[in-house]
Amino acid sequence: MRAVRYHEHGGPGVLTVEDAERPDPGPGEIRVEVRAAGVNPVDTYFREGSYEPPELPMIPGSDFAGVVDAAGEGVEDFAEGDRVFGTGLGNDRQGTYAEYAVAPTDRVAELPDSVDFAEGAAAALVGVTAWRALVDHAALEPAETCLVHGGSGGVGHVAVQLADAVGARVVTTASGEYHDQLEDLGADDPVDYGRDDLADAVVEAAGNPDVILDHRLDQYLDFDAEVGTTGVRVVGIGNTEPAAGFENVAAARAKEMRLQLMSMYNTPDMTAILRKLAWLLAEGDLEPRISKRYDLDHAADAQKAVLHNSFLGKLVVEP
Repeated sequence: MRAVRYHEHGGPGVLTVEDAERPDPGPGEIRVEVRAAGVNPVDTYFREGSYEPPELPMIPGSDFAGVVDAAGEGVEDFAEGDRVFGTGLGNDRQGTYAEYAVAPTDRVAELPDSVDFAEGAAAALVGVTAWRALVDHAALEPAETCLVHGGSGGVGHVAVQLADAVGARVVTTASGEYHDQLEDLGADDPVDYGRDDLADAVVEAAGNPDVILDHRLDQYLDFDAEVGTTGVRVVGIGNTEPAAGFENVAAARAKEMRLQLMSMYNTPDMTAILRKLAWLLAEGDLEPRISKRYDLDHAADAQKAVLHNSFLGKLVVEP
């Protein structure tokens, strides 16, 4: 099979398209003919060596959507020909930038016939992350106010939709060029993150948030303490830099701010959340936006773009 691999850590240039042996599924695993793979910043962290992959050479990629090609011993929930999507690969096993990938069945769910493979791959990691943050950790409730930092990002634009589906009032920070699209996705009050009076603008737009989803704690933790309501629940995702010089300790204490750090890879039951996401996808309540599609030969360009380009939604690789 054709696969993108890296044999050493480094920049995007270490990614090469190679012929690799097609993997066989073990007990409790399925082999999927990959039709689309999501591109996420975490893919670049493994490639660079910030996170340690399980082995080298390594195929990057956590997300996938495709068709079951073979099932291992003991697999009863999936059969050859099933449309599926999933996430959680590329962390403890080979990833998804390839024509075939093997996944444990507890990281997979059926993909509704009405949902495009690219949409399934785009929704997987960011959908599980947003669900885990807002529903499991923050326990967001109807009529509460939710602030989503970076609403145009992969997790952000899905979190906006999930918060809206819950019945919360949604305020999000994003570049002004994306405000109309974010309103279409369910944001009540998009705010330009470049404003000098950002804290005042957020509070003026929707009041003091009950829940804050933050992907840059090093930049916004002081801000979160300033704008949050009493008892505000802050969930931190994706950030690897410490919140150096945190100065709003008094405000955070006075408001009894709660901070939860999380990793999608620690999700105890990915399949349960993926099934909920599948229902939302089928009902049209969740619509991941695909900004650009790449083939395997241009996976390095996709990894450059996911870190450095401005876009709304997700990038996908289609083998």
